[in-house]
Amino acid sequence: MSQDPITTADGIQIYYKDWGPKSSQPIVFSHGWPLSADDWDAQMIFFLNHGFRVIAHDRRGHGRSSQTADGHDMDHYDGIVAFSQTDFAPDLKKISVPSLVMHGNDDQIVPYADSGPLSAKLMKNATLKTYEGFPHGMCTTEAPQINADLLAFIKS
Repeated sequence: MSQDPITTADGIQIYYKDWGPKSSQPIVFSHGWPLSADDWDAQMIFFLNHGFRVIAHDRRGHGRSSQTADGHDMDHYDGIVAFSQTDFAPDLKKISVPSLVMHGNDDQIVPYADSGPLSAKLMKNATLKTYEGFPHGMCTTEAPQINADLLAFIKS
């Protein structure tokens, strides 16, 4: 079920979905430009049906979050920062969690060589999983494979 938006310190409202029992292990999904929380629905439904709590947000300037002409830098842009002030996430900037970077090497929108390995290198405790021949929208077009791999990663 969707919740009332969170309002950031600079007055921007961040829309989010929070599905499942608060007592369940949470999984937070963060989208890229120019998508929204809705792009994670195939994963959210899958993990909700596997007993997890799933959370996804529309980044500032995307989807149902406030549309703004400024603050499009990583300190502002990362909608997760707003969640540190809520009851469902600790201060995420202070903890290091295992992350899985998944990227198709046939991505014609965000070229693999310029982003996948670099993203994994820049994150603490990140694992890179490369998908041979998968396109940019692989979370939708290849949802069964992506969901199975995510579940295996979370259980590992």
